[in-house]
Amino acid sequence: MSDSVLYDVTDGLATITINRPDAMNAMNTEAKVALRDALRTAGEDDGIRAVLLTAAGDRAFCVGQDLKEHVGNLAADREHGSSLTMSTVSEHYNPIVRAITEMPKPVVAGVNGVAAGAGFGFALAADFRVVADTASFNTSFAGVALTADSGVSWTLPRLIGASRASDLLLFPRSVKAQEAFELGIANRLVPAQSLAAEAAAVARTLADGPTVAYAAIKASLAYGASHSLADSLEKEDALQTLAGASEDHGIAVDAFLAKQPPKYLGR
Repeated sequence: MSDSVLYDVTDGLATITINRPDAMNAMNTEAKVALRDALRTAGEDDGIRAVLLTAAGDRAFCVGQDLKEHVGNLAADREHGSSLTMSTVSEHYNPIVRAITEMPKPVVAGVNGVAAGAGFGFALAADFRVVADTASFNTSFAGVALTADSGVSWTLPRLIGASRASDLLLFPRSVKAQEAFELGIANRLVPAQSLAAEAAAVARTLADGPTVAYAAIKASLAYGASHSLADSLEKEDALQTLAGASEDHGIAVDAFLAKQPPKYLGR
């Protein structure tokens, strides 16, 4: 890993922390590669049952692309007649979002401050967002003459509707935490001083839960977003068969009959 992204695993919970607080956790190339690789590692590790994605400091979750590096890269492109700068979307941002959305385990975003541009996209890609009451969100892209990336054009309208998403993309502005909660961007709004503990508690609950069922829930939601009801019913059938065959389902049924809390194994 890299100093720009910290990686910790405790009892099946992987905590991934963007660690560039002096730069408002902006993403330079080193951080993008490290975040992409950390998420892939967590997704492929069968011992990890949930992921908490958060950031260092209290000013920002992630403000997206590091514009200082970006300006230098654009100058190099102009000098050499190339267009390599924007390949970061396919090399870094798309793989980061896919790693979050496609891993077969829940991802919680602990949003401690500003989430802008790609940082907004990372938060939207997560399955659950715990948001500090001092945090804010901004699409930012049009403000620097760019279009949406990091999945924002897909995730944002599905959370808040096409009309509101168009508004926020065409007219970027700071969406404060309370409004984000009312719009449905934030799942849980907490005092800033409680953010770390609250986000960790949510992630821990998921890490201790029925992992196979959670993976099936993620898969069914993703599938249903772009398929008909009939197709989605068939997908639910297949996924329910898979979940029903898991050890955790048997544990849950036995615990229910014994009137005891279940202790899931994650398989």
